[in-house]
Amino acid sequence: MAPGTDEKDTDSPSRSTTGSWSGPAARRFACQTSRLALGYEIEMDRSRPPAHFDLAAFVDGLQARGRYTFVRSELIAAGGRAGPALEAALRRLRGKRRIATPRRGFHVVVPLEYREAGCPPASWFVDDLLRALRQPYYVGLLSAAALHGAAHQQPISFQVVTDRPARPAVAGRVRIVFFQARRIAAVPVEERVTETGTMRVSTPEATAFDLVHLPHGAGGWSQIATVLGELADRIAGEKLALLAPTYPVPVVQRLGFLLEALGRESLAARLAESLPGRRVRPVLLAPRERSLRTEKMSEPWKVVPNVALEPDI
Repeated sequence: MAPGTDEKDTDSPSRSTTGSWSGPAARRFACQTSRLALGYEIEMDRSRPPAHFDLAAFVDGLQARGRYTFVRSELIAAGGRAGPALEAALRRLRGKRRIATPRRGFHVVVPLEYREAGCPPASWFVDDLLRALRQPYYVGLLSAAALHGAAHQQPISFQVVTDRPARPAVAGRVRIVFFQARRIAAVPVEERVTETGTMRVSTPEATAFDLVHLPHGAGGWSQIATVLGELADRIAGEKLALLAPTYPVPVVQRLGFLLEALGRESLAARLAESLPGRRVRPVLLAPRERSLRTEKMSEPWKVVPNVALEPDI
């Protein structure tokens, strides 16, 4: 290069006659500027608050699809974020009686016609509730008897039998009471169609045994006799006899005695057929009651009627 001429830096950007930059340095500058701009946009996206989750719209959408229950995990999956804001939204809907919460984390949608009661009937959600709790169950005792037509004594609470202790589930005016029993998987049940799906209900024969097996859930022996008198027309003798070996002998004795006292001799006779080969000992009709009465023990049931029976039939 001739002396006196300026040496050009080949790495520096050159400027054309139009005023635009060109060359490798200009291209690097443009790439760096683009990366900086993209990074800024990403940071801006991260700093933006999450989209608002509309709990009321979520509940409306469930009802529009014919669903009336939901659990916390569904809220999270739908875009809700666990925390104070979500809990406050749930409280607001409960305050408006738009939802009810019979168990923590399990919610029931309340349609307009049940706003005054604070919750739809237990039959609308009992199956979903027990599935959420992962407990086997069936509707039993007086609630099952009423579903089978023995509605003389309507239960105040909805009665459910399960395999472990459980506290009552309360929402609005609805109260579900749980009774514990062993081997409930062996109890015959019927799938009853409800307004929102199905639920498991003990058969008339299993209901008769449970009324005697769990008398504290039936309101006393006179009421048990009343319900059995109404339920008897739905009971099949052969099914009753097949079910007898799955219950303790004293339960079979007491049920046979009650059916005979109610004039249902044919049903009582089928139960008597199940007793040979089993150890039958004298038992009180009401094992938790004491009495000075001296009634004679009934045969073949060997039941001592230590309380007076006054069925309302």
